[in-house]
Amino acid sequence: MSTQTDLLYSEEEEALRSAVRDLLADHCDAPGVIARTESDAPHDPAAWKALADGMGLAGLLVPEAHGGQGATHREVAVVLEELGRAVAPVPYLTSAVVATEALLECGDEELLGRLATGRTVAALAVGLHRAPGTAFPAVRLENGTLHGELTGIADAAAADVLLVPAEDGGLYAVEASDAGVTPQASLDLTRPLAHVVLAGAPGRRLGDAEPAVRRALRAGAGLLASEQLGVAEWALTETVRYLKERKQFNRPVGGFQALKHRLAQLWLEVVNLRAAARNAADALATGEDVDLAVAVAQAYAAPVAVHAAEEALQLHAGIGMTWEHPIHLYLKRAKADSIAYGTAGAHRSAVAELVDLQTP
Repeated sequence: MSTQTDLLYSEEEEALRSAVRDLLADHCDAPGVIARTESDAPHDPAAWKALADGMGLAGLLVPEAHGGQGATHREVAVVLEELGRAVAPVPYLTSAVVATEALLECGDEELLGRLATGRTVAALAVGLHRAPGTAFPAVRLENGTLHGELTGIADAAAADVLLVPAEDGGLYAVEASDAGVTPQASLDLTRPLAHVVLAGAPGRRLGDAEPAVRRALRAGAGLLASEQLGVAEWALTETVRYLKERKQFNRPVGGFQALKHRLAQLWLEVVNLRAAARNAADALATGEDVDLAVAVAQAYAAPVAVHAAEEALQLHAGIGMTWEHPIHLYLKRAKADSIAYGTAGAHRSAVAELVDLQTP
């Protein structure tokens, strides 16, 4: 079993964090992200190119033999913490984690190599709300082509390739240009959802859909906790900073006892979330107790990230309610993440089942 100290960040992980944070400071400042969400193109191709091409981060989970970095889920978790902290509008979780894990399960070296460079972006055509191990819709396979509709597909608009489950049990690679991809109304404008229509689209069979999707969603759920940690940490840090500067009755608002208690409570929640998220990343890296570690992390992450963003909104008072202040981006990301890859309730049920805890 892993020991507690295994979950601490290594020097290499801290160096990676620093490099990613510097890059995002240049590319994903709050006014820029808000401006993108108001446009027809919420994704930031320059930030994606810098992360993928410049730093090679799209290929962290891809073995070196296939053109990747051969790193582990722990490094990916550090990247996702920083992407959460910046609510960066890039398809990292969807392409470099979820789609990549599906391809690793199928063993498709050609497409893995393309994803590792970041020049090809892939999206798994399974609704963002699906929890690992649950049923998912599949499209019809007729005369070698794919027919059907799929909804709630995250980052499909940014994808070059869609990984589509079919009713014959296979997972198929479909060029995005052969599919109809229409934007759907989404609370989180930095991770847009789309409706995908296939009307006789050609597809290349990659392998069996069920194990590939299960593995992909499990990694997505486990590493989403690190993104939620980044969101929560940003909310806590910014709120503390604001309350130190903001004065009322000629003294800093942060000095008021009631607010100190609220922030202390939030700090405890964020520290616990860090432990749960790190444990999930470590379990994915080592293959030990993965299902339980992921379910525990997701059962805990959503309420903490939402609470942190809500507290930030309230404690920033009037300015927090404005469109110009980025808090709304974090609250929407926290809310959208709370139902991504399964709700906290679904993961609590999974924990109960995994440890054989009967409901009363």
